[in-house]
Amino acid sequence: MTNVYWACAFVLACIAFYRFGLPWLRQFDARNVARKEREVRDRSDANAHIRHALEVAEEQVEEIQEIKTGDVTRYLFEAEVFATRDEAEEMRARRIGVVARRFYDELPAALMSRGEPRSHLSARERASARWKRTIH
Repeated sequence: MTNVYWACAFVLACIAFYRFGLPWLRQFDARNVARKEREVRDRSDANAHIRHALEVAEEQVEEIQEIKTGDVTRYLFEAEVFATRDEAEEMRARRIGVVARRFYDELPAALMSRGEPRSHLSARERASARWKRTIH
């Protein structure tokens, strides 16, 4: 009788994998194929590095939050309240530009220090020291 239970459990696991696992694997595969195609296109694109820097900077900048109080809608970005979404989006775009520019400002120093021995500070400590020197 236990063999029947194990067989039923195996069949149910296969059905669950077919129902939930395969669509997830197809999406994963589609994302990988799209990423590889993009990498091939980026090799011939002279401005791909700028686009990648902006994408990374956009991931690092927080999203705009919508605040509704009664009939009035306000938008919050980096602890500042804006009356319209356009104002908040403009401020977020400026912040993304600052973060991306900071990457390019620090790039020559990072490339020059490749041959030097590594710092005794962790990556988090080095990053916090850089953030303390900059104005948000």
